[in-house]
Amino acid sequence: FSTNSNGNDSKKFKGDDKMDGVPSRVLHIRKLPGEVTETEVIALGLPFGKVTNILMLKGKNQAFLELATEEAAVTMVNYYSAVTPHLRNQPIYIQYSNHKELKTDNTLNQRAQAVLQAVTAVQTTNAPISGTTVSESAVTPAQSPVLRIIIDNMYYPVTLDVLHQIFSKFGAVLKIITFTKNNQFQALLQYGDPVNAQQAKLALDGQNIYNACCTLRIDFSKLVNLNVKYNNDKSRDYTRPDLPSGDGQPALDPAIAAAFAKETSLLGMAGTGLPVAAVPGALSPLAIPNAAAAAAAAAAGRVGMPGVSAGGNTVLLVSNLNEEMVTPQSLFTLFGVYGDVQRVKILYNKKDSALIQMADGNQSQLAMSHLNGQKMYGKIIRVTLSKHQTVQLPREGLDDQGLTKDFGNSPLHRFKKPGSKNFQNIFPPSATLHLSNIPPSVAEEDLRTLFANTGGTVKAFKFFQRDHKMALLQMSTVEEAIQALIDLHNYNLGENHHLRVSFSKSTI
Repeated sequence: FSTNSNGNDSKKFKGDDKMDGVPSRVLHIRKLPGEVTETEVIALGLPFGKVTNILMLKGKNQAFLELATEEAAVTMVNYYSAVTPHLRNQPIYIQYSNHKELKTDNTLNQRAQAVLQAVTAVQTTNAPISGTTVSESAVTPAQSPVLRIIIDNMYYPVTLDVLHQIFSKFGAVLKIITFTKNNQFQALLQYGDPVNAQQAKLALDGQNIYNACCTLRIDFSKLVNLNVKYNNDKSRDYTRPDLPSGDGQPALDPAIAAAFAKETSLLGMAGTGLPVAAVPGALSPLAIPNAAAAAAAAAAGRVGMPGVSAGGNTVLLVSNLNEEMVTPQSLFTLFGVYGDVQRVKILYNKKDSALIQMADGNQSQLAMSHLNGQKMYGKIIRVTLSKHQTVQLPREGLDDQGLTKDFGNSPLHRFKKPGSKNFQNIFPPSATLHLSNIPPSVAEEDLRTLFANTGGTVKAFKFFQRDHKMALLQMSTVEEAIQALIDLHNYNLGENHHLRVSFSKSTI
């Protein structure tokens, strides 16, 4: 590669019309995040066909990716012109290069070649890869056809059907079991063949299912076969549509069972699975637009989901509150960690209960799953979906002792901006709090004192190295941290800085 031709490439791509140009099997990829690996770039191309070469221009945040055929490259460019690809939550740009093939200097490109070799070895055979030293964990040969999937930042409910939809792109999915463990949604998913599991892990690990949330973390399971007893919204064996649904759940509608059976036989359960390239527009999960999310939720509703589908109920009923202490404002602050609270009503003749209206059904689901069973003002609160559709405001001129508050126009909503960073920082209540917007004049001592005054003990404190506007602070219990968040989120620290408090997934 002479630097000269490279220069032309960058000049040629100054223009905004990023998808034009003459088709070529070599693609030019720009605006890559700095720390991106070869494997991640290769994974962009895998669903569309065999990747034959890659050249990373690290300093320029660019790469060239060569596919085996021009056809595969055209499919890939067309697909990504409709769905902007993201790596590590940053949009990247793909277009045809004016090179027809990549001639790379092998010594320069050894690591990339090793990664490629490993990936293609896994794609074509299941033989262990010999003679390549690859540091990428992603390309160890697959042992198990079963993947363990953990979903982080679960801002939207992810259903079994959504997982089936995404993972089917890489071959026949035989069985799925979902469960919650350590407060996290997890799943086990079995393919007919370890090669499919390998491809899915390589392409999907670290990707977001929806825009800016629901990040997939994927590993091989130690299990090599799943034993599914029931077909319902928690588990499914696609090879056995006749299974009962178990514990009083409505069984699968016979029409849907028949459709499963048909799909199963179509996929030819010999375990070969579809070749990834044969799936048109293969990788939609990189950004399933919310329309697809809605469709998947609707499908889940049809299959007899107990409870509520994603669009569902926005109003929560919270009971067993400490009626001496609780206020609409304190409920607004705590529930506001998981969504934008619109209205709060403490019930007039039952002051240990309140109705809370969130902005949408996903937020109410999220608040319910994270806050039910937590302690607030010394009492374990119960959070369930209410049968009310909205929270009524008192009639004009009627005083209800400040028990009902409308927060619809509150400036404190955390999730107003679509794609806001806050969507990615939603964690269960934890003893460690994340503080931000700290003014330079405020020292560790001041913050320790402030938080100790909420009635708990500050166990540890640490400013972020890069940025003294942020810190982690650990209370001695989750209950103390909840109390501190209620009391100090939006606290005025002076210099027009209002403290922001969230739960953290880190410990100090």
